[in-house]
Amino acid sequence: MADRLTASAARLLGEALSASGSTVAVAESCTGGLLGGAITSIPGSSLYFSGGVVAYRNSAKISLLGVPPDLIAAHGAVSREVALAMAEGILALFRADLAIAITGVAGPGGGSRGKPAGTVWVAVAAAGGVRYAHRYRFPGGRDAVRREAVKASLGAAIDVLHSGSEEAR
Repeated sequence: MADRLTASAARLLGEALSASGSTVAVAESCTGGLLGGAITSIPGSSLYFSGGVVAYRNSAKISLLGVPPDLIAAHGAVSREVALAMAEGILALFRADLAIAITGVAGPGGGSRGKPAGTVWVAVAAAGGVRYAHRYRFPGGRDAVRREAVKASLGAAIDVLHSGSEEAR
């Protein structure tokens, strides 16, 4: 069950998608389905939610989302490049209008000096060519990192829908 802020963000995203007649698909790694769960917690979400893939292992990112293995080898699974490739892969898989991807280190283990626990990349891709990627560093334990990643991704998708600007930070 999503908290109040997450549910509010999911509702706002749903309203924006409905207003524009657009659909969304999600590709999740560290959040393991929480984003799709938040979006589908809103009644009527079947009108705009196309579906999602939980690609936890690198092999799933490669086989299900079409992330090039050399991209993972060069930049790591938790990177701007892989997040964008995940977003573009899910966009194509579901032929959606908008795609959201999350990849990160939820912790407590699994991090590195350059990518400590709490490091999360969120990417948004749109059929019209808009691409957004942003790195976050969330404090707290595993559950907190995963919840914050979902909130951040919903906010990013809303921003992309409203601004339509191309940004890749």
